[in-house]
Amino acid sequence: MVVYLVGAGPGDPDLVTLKAIKALEMADVVVYDRLANEEILKYANGSEMIYVGKRAGAHSKKQEEINEILIEQGKKHDTVVRLKGGDPFVFGRGGEEMMALLGEGIPVELVPGVTSAIGVPTTVGLPVTHRGVATSLTVVTGHEDPTKKEKQVQWNYNTDTIVILMGVGHLEENMREIKKHKDPQTPVCVIENGTMPDERIITGTLENIAQKDINPPALVIIGPVVDVFKSIKKLEDKL
Repeated sequence: MVVYLVGAGPGDPDLVTLKAIKALEMADVVVYDRLANEEILKYANGSEMIYVGKRAGAHSKKQEEINEILIEQGKKHDTVVRLKGGDPFVFGRGGEEMMALLGEGIPVELVPGVTSAIGVPTTVGLPVTHRGVATSLTVVTGHEDPTKKEKQVQWNYNTDTIVILMGVGHLEENMREIKKHKDPQTPVCVIENGTMPDERIITGTLENIAQKDINPPALVIIGPVVDVFKSIKKLEDKL
């Protein structure tokens, strides 16, 4: 018995890794997330499918229930794939699932995925680091677990580029907090449905981005690299 924790990538099914495909082809059962593109499930033809997707305000399963499902399936089958959007260890709670499985004596294999934090900006031509402009990068959740006793996200990051995942629902609040530490005119780019056909790009500043029409799923990029992105787009437009 073995459970594969597999990253499905940022959305575009062509960005899934070969190792992920091989795991899916072997799977007896696939436990999959909402953000894992269902096109990828075709590689697991004939496998049992268990949906455990979560979105803001509508969780089909709590994390503890997902852990129990993985343990149950791991003990029952030779090969289980836990398919997660992005990368399992970038705000995917993969570490919690791994610990739960190992605690029950179930072996775990890890298959990294392209995290949206880098993959999505890259696909539109936005470099999250750029020589002479940005030499540091912080990836942070925009939706911290409200059950925590103390907040860990303080927004006082001394970094050139900030990428916020899962932050649309708290965009105004987060921008307000970041403005305490950065110039309100700092450029911001939001990418909705990154790598997908309905991808949408919205730009602005810390001061005004929250007033724009933005819908999840989306990620937020903050910093001078957004101006680099604008320069790149101007060069592309001349081609």
